[in-house]
Amino acid sequence: MKHDSGQLIKIAVVGPESTGKSTIAEQLARYYGTVCVPEYAREYCKYLNREYTLQDELNMFYGQLALERSLVPLAQNNLLVCDTMILTIKVWCDHLFDYTPDAVLEALQTMQYDYYLLMDIDLPWVDDPLRDFPNLRKHFMEVWHTELQAIHANYVVVSGLGVDRFANALAAINHYLKSHEATK
Repeated sequence: MKHDSGQLIKIAVVGPESTGKSTIAEQLARYYGTVCVPEYAREYCKYLNREYTLQDELNMFYGQLALERSLVPLAQNNLLVCDTMILTIKVWCDHLFDYTPDAVLEALQTMQYDYYLLMDIDLPWVDDPLRDFPNLRKHFMEVWHTELQAIHANYVVVSGLGVDRFANALAAINHYLKSHEATK
């Protein structure tokens, strides 16, 4: 599907751990023939070999910003798919440190995404060395709803197993794109 609005539309795929964000983001980017901005924190933490600190969260914040900025020029069909975004840093800072640095809070006031896909916790947990809280998925799902509502995000929850999850994500974006075109 080609989208020709002329203005870049940014889709953020967000949610708790082990909800298929990376898989869905990559599949969507392939489907729409555009680039997927990967999650910077995954690479950052892969070789950390220690508990991360507030400074690490700030490093991941700046890294995610830089990575997204560097990939915007490669976006095709006026669409950019982001496997997470900086609101994730706020969620983790609040949870781990009871504090979010001002730089993150300020950036959240200016970073604009057109549509968010909040991945549901209906997938089974898949263990991964970079995942920490299998027993807090409901808690984090509530946190994500609260945080997205706080920034007045236009979002939808995406559920489903296997190919149904991708089909539901695709249907949500297509519906958004169609309504976006109708309002122009």
